[in-house]
Amino acid sequence: MTQTLYNYWDNLRGARPAPNRSEVDPGEIRGLLGDTFILETNGPRDVRYRLAGTRLCSAHCRELKGRNFLRGWSVKDREALESLIAAITEDAAAAVIGINGHTERGQVLHMEMLLVPLNVPGEGRIRILGSCTPMEKPYWIGLHPILNQSISSLRLVWPDERPYFVDAPAATINPILPRFTAEGMSMPTPHLPQGAERKVGHLTVYSGGKS
Repeated sequence: MTQTLYNYWDNLRGARPAPNRSEVDPGEIRGLLGDTFILETNGPRDVRYRLAGTRLCSAHCRELKGRNFLRGWSVKDREALESLIAAITEDAAAAVIGINGHTERGQVLHMEMLLVPLNVPGEGRIRILGSCTPMEKPYWIGLHPILNQSISSLRLVWPDERPYFVDAPAATINPILPRFTAEGMSMPTPHLPQGAERKVGHLTVYSGGKS
């Protein structure tokens, strides 16, 4: 899901930092629409769902359109998201985020989120195309709403660092290779879990994607 949507967005933009919002054709990503969304941004702290897919709304047991994207996160996670959104809207970065969705019953849904920029000509603003895909589908999805979310991992990706993708053998190309890991938020930390690359603030960063 993440790689498919990223490839679609990357091909659509060509040599530009981001494609135009009007160029996104829902028919070309028909199978992904249930897990995709578009965010409207008026600054890193004012981010709302403009559109949200049916599967994503079902996992939250509510319509997400118009809802504050930054609602339901801890203070530290919200600060991390604000930094990511600034990098996406100001520097045309992409972000891949591991997320845990929590219900009031203590159930946890592991998800992977992709955020990439979209240009809106004439409005002087950037929107964000995203996807949020469950790593599994427990029986309770759609029955018990996700009330809070937490970040388990994050990566910033700089799409225009193309030499690696051009020179690497086709079989080894990973379109969402973690080229950057938000060093500006790093903090000293003791032991890392097995497979972890580094700590970024209170978060654990792993190399490689899940989907």
